[in-house]
Amino acid sequence: MITHSKHHHSSDNHMPASVQVRKADVVTPSEPTPTHVLRLSALDSQLFLRFPVEYLLVYKAPAHGLDRATTTARVKAALSRALVPYYPLAGRVRAVADGPGLEVVCSAQGAIFVEAFSDCTASEFERAPRHCNQWRKLLSSHVDEVLKGAPPLVVQLTWLSDGAATLGVGFSHCLCDGIGSGEFLNSFAELASRAKSTTGANEFKPTPVWARHLMDPSPFRILPCTVNSALSHPEFKKVPDLCGFSSRFSQERLTPTSVTFDRKCLNELKRLAMRAGRLSESSYTAFEVLAAHVWRSWAKSLNLASKQVVKLLFSVNIRNRVKPSLPSGYYGNAFVLGCAEVCVKDLIEKGLSHATELVKRAKERVDDGYVRDVVETVSTSRACPDPVGVLIMSQWSRLGLERVDFGMGRPVEVGPVCCDKYCILLPVHNQRDAVKVNLAVPTNSVDQYVHLLRIGARMPEE
Repeated sequence: MITHSKHHHSSDNHMPASVQVRKADVVTPSEPTPTHVLRLSALDSQLFLRFPVEYLLVYKAPAHGLDRATTTARVKAALSRALVPYYPLAGRVRAVADGPGLEVVCSAQGAIFVEAFSDCTASEFERAPRHCNQWRKLLSSHVDEVLKGAPPLVVQLTWLSDGAATLGVGFSHCLCDGIGSGEFLNSFAELASRAKSTTGANEFKPTPVWARHLMDPSPFRILPCTVNSALSHPEFKKVPDLCGFSSRFSQERLTPTSVTFDRKCLNELKRLAMRAGRLSESSYTAFEVLAAHVWRSWAKSLNLASKQVVKLLFSVNIRNRVKPSLPSGYYGNAFVLGCAEVCVKDLIEKGLSHATELVKRAKERVDDGYVRDVVETVSTSRACPDPVGVLIMSQWSRLGLERVDFGMGRPVEVGPVCCDKYCILLPVHNQRDAVKVNLAVPTNSVDQYVHLLRIGARMPEE
């Protein structure tokens, strides 16, 4: 089954969530931590990652209710204890004086903890937001100014009018990736949900590991040929803008959508891809077919020029793709972008199987050599993915966010604080194999986009 959150066409004068901040504090580690400067890796320091990762977790009130003061105190104390093994998250990020990279000054400066109240209710988060920034105030402090001294970690606990709560968490992406931030959140939550308040060496599983030098360029590696690098790494290669793509996404209003694919629907997509392809159904993963289906629906709904080259960029976890593998608990950026590339005409006309095969090949190309090329490229240049014709997809459904329990139960909704042109795949409460697709598309294309998602998966219209 596909379920679709109704979108809205009224003007942009929607009121954002009403939020009143009760208190904002700087939370420092509960025990002494090392005072030194740590270098971030070449992958951490790349220009593409100079933005925050912002999670919004929604918790329904348990039947017995919650003591707000006690719960707030427990979460705040747990944050203080979590910042002991994860002490770089309490540091401050700055540019390296003698090079292009970044570093963290660690002297227990602290993270921000905010307690707030809102007139929202938990049921409002079952749908897509009415506009991209409707829930912005549920994480009122931003971490996008880390190079100007802002804390790289912000946590906001907001109590809702029906007794439920949201937890907004913002990380500077240069300090950790999705897997690393997911591990931190689960460890942090486990501390908050326990009765005891002692900090022990074995409390964190996996134990957090810094080791950022492992993702730096090798001094002995021969630099890749520029021409071959462009061919091997099309994510960095510019393509002509044949249809005003860039201006469209900067000038048109975007409407958020949220569409849920359950196991039956994902299996149907696999069957459709297999029917036209040569591979057996088991040869395609749910991610590959869903990514291909969303990509095709998005491109077709935008009515792009047939010769326009479009790309699907998606994060590929490299922890076990590099040699040697990265240690368990490595929470730095350990992903590169897989890139599937094709002209619009072929993406649409050659069908789901062809698009799925492009995604599969893009993922399979990522091996140790590929990763080392990317490390070299971003460490020796200011290379960034070109935005023309690009859909960027991030798989949050595998980060363990649906398990983050601060003593309030598991979250009933997980998503980004703001919905935008990045496509995010999310876990679904109590549906293990379901995936929710969050994406904001230009408002005049939104009906066609959702329609194509539904008919492409052979589901009836609502």
